[in-house]
Amino acid sequence: MLHTFVAYVEDKPGVLTRVASLFRRLNINIISVTVGCSERDGISRMTLVCEASAEAGHRIRASLYKLDNIIEVDDIAGAPAVTRELALIKVAATKQTRSAIFELAEVFRARIVDLTAESLMIEMTGVESKVEGLVQVLEDSDFQILEISRSGKMTMRRGHHTSRVLKAMRPTAEEPEEAEAAAEAE
Repeated sequence: MLHTFVAYVEDKPGVLTRVASLFRRLNINIISVTVGCSERDGISRMTLVCEASAEAGHRIRASLYKLDNIIEVDDIAGAPAVTRELALIKVAATKQTRSAIFELAEVFRARIVDLTAESLMIEMTGVESKVEGLVQVLEDSDFQILEISRSGKMTMRRGHHTSRVLKAMRPTAEEPEEAEAAAEAE
């Protein structure tokens, strides 16, 4: 089962090392990791994707919470979410092949972000299969790919269901009693 963990962590040195060491100790391979600033000052958002059983997923989440500098963890596997990846692809290009590469980029809704006499760079954002599709078409069309840089997966729950909202949506111990009292009053 594919698990996508979104962790909010303190923006301090060594946090990524501790998280990677945790996965190593659990003998679970990280397929993708992205880290960047979040909407909160001093807090980074880390997205980790791994292949693990449902039981191992629970163990990973619990173990992440035990680490210093981890503030919140959300396993959004199976939840409605938007997942994207950024790819920069440098392709060898001549005057004769540029127009064909431009057309391919347009078909995949990618952009040309750099152009030199001997190459061009394509920027593409999308799901993993879309990025893989462009790479495959470029290879099948005998264009020489000089370099590829991919960001890894970035994922966010759809709608307003951030971890703070989810916590607010959880019923408290008092709410069921209040609902019963209201139902009896009617």
